[in-house]
Amino acid sequence: MGYEAALSEYAKFGFSHGRWTRDVYRRGSGPAVIVIHEMPGLHPDVIRFADRVAAAGMTVFCPVLFGVPGRPATHPAGALTMLGGLCIRREFNVWAGGRSSPIVDWLNALARQVHAECGGQGVGAVGMCFTGGFALAMMTEPSVVAPVLSQPSLPIGRKNAAGIDASSAEVACARRRFVEEGLSMMALRFKGDPFVPDERFETLRRELGPALEVIEIDPKDAKPGGLKHPHSVLTINLKEDGPTKAAEQRVIAFFRERTGAA
Repeated sequence: MGYEAALSEYAKFGFSHGRWTRDVYRRGSGPAVIVIHEMPGLHPDVIRFADRVAAAGMTVFCPVLFGVPGRPATHPAGALTMLGGLCIRREFNVWAGGRSSPIVDWLNALARQVHAECGGQGVGAVGMCFTGGFALAMMTEPSVVAPVLSQPSLPIGRKNAAGIDASSAEVACARRRFVEEGLSMMALRFKGDPFVPDERFETLRRELGPALEVIEIDPKDAKPGGLKHPHSVLTINLKEDGPTKAAEQRVIAFFRERTGAA
């Protein structure tokens, strides 16, 4: 089975919408949560988080957007995921703020389908790192009721420090749903993360207001690994105690509350 052995407890299916077809891994029962993996792919630490969502009474869906499913994040070939041209693929908007990535339309279609299949009050969605901001743009899909932004790293570049990868219309939609539906959103990062600048979180706070629940963790509380500065809150740099574990538990509780699994 190779690297896919890490996903042996998951069922795999292909999902097509618009221009794209992607594999999706599924596990569990109950309302749906979409776990959108980080760089360099759907690695075992992302799968561990997905396992815990499923164990908490939800059906977890892990779409494969890039990389090799199940391959460890430490594999030397992982760097090629970025260097091999990902930045210019049509699915992603990497260098400009104020607009979302085209792949969000595909993710929204997936959310509609899995909500129809799994029921509940709606769908949870978490993006991580490269995909961190996708859950904000996904709020244009009515079935998405529990969005989580974990270390949102797009758009890239110091000149884009205050940028977010969502359009003004998508942000306005989120604000409207906060008021009309009583929804909220979570955003997580390690303090001082150069890929998730202070200015970006200031923008999120300003644009989304009190409905945004922010968790910022001191890097000294991170598990070592990955990038030089701790970056991956729910995966690589998650310790099984302390603030990162508390953040993981809060995210899973948020999904349970909003989707109706609780």
